[in-house]
Amino acid sequence: MPVDRHQLNTDLHRLVGARHPLSSPVRLQEIESYLHQQISDAGLTVIKQPFQALGGTYHNVIGTGLPGQRSCQSAPPLIVAAHFDTIEGSPGADDNASALAVMLHVARQVQAMTLVRPIRFIAFNLEEENLLGSSAYTMLLRKNRETIQGAIVLECVGYASHHPNSQKIPPGVPIAVPTIGNFLAVIGNERSQALTGSVAQAMKSHLPIVPLVVQGNGEKLPDTRRSDHTSFWEQDFPAVMLTDTANFRNPHYHRPTDTLDTLNLDFIASVAEGLTAAVTELAVRPSA
Repeated sequence: MPVDRHQLNTDLHRLVGARHPLSSPVRLQEIESYLHQQISDAGLTVIKQPFQALGGTYHNVIGTGLPGQRSCQSAPPLIVAAHFDTIEGSPGADDNASALAVMLHVARQVQAMTLVRPIRFIAFNLEEENLLGSSAYTMLLRKNRETIQGAIVLECVGYASHHPNSQKIPPGVPIAVPTIGNFLAVIGNERSQALTGSVAQAMKSHLPIVPLVVQGNGEKLPDTRRSDHTSFWEQDFPAVMLTDTANFRNPHYHRPTDTLDTLNLDFIASVAEGLTAAVTELAVRPSA
């Protein structure tokens, strides 16, 4: 099914705007409610996970799509996640409205899929505050002794450029990186090597993909640890980050200029198509 670009655009317009727990808490709450409503409208079961942080109670929004067969409902779930807060003063179009719009697109496809395992769509709060929301979630997974198939975490997936030298190379990266910023990076750690390969393989027919598997939990490459996938790595769960590489490509990253007009809708739609293909590969029963 082709990506509904009108719906992508609608979600982006609704999601953009500073969403900071201290300087714009009302907007942060509004976006939490919007995500809850959209995931619910997609036919998924939605809950909020409360956690204590910054002197108050915050929530992750979790939507679950379940397979029809009971025997498959106990299979380890696939997680698709993106954060919904911003830094202070930034409207957060690329970081991270772009990722949320892609996640919502895939969530809306689940009802038409024949799943072999549950899929959890998680909107994490307080990623910009030292990954507090995802840390609360992964610690709960560990406490409950849950297993997961893996987590696909989207972090800035809306900025692309076809100009030469538009892509900077993060220091220490041990692979060849294109100097044109029109690709999506798929970053996993050693524990996530198989997941990284599966996601990259499924997505590469939809847009250029650059996969990277880092040693350990990426300690020697701190730029690979800057999103909620790190919370999964730290609890020994497989996880990958999908990213346009943020400040290594996007000059508006973490700035007031991270606005809708800087995004590339064609690139976002390609990410949505690629992620749908990856989810299909990992969680959908092949057609006979």
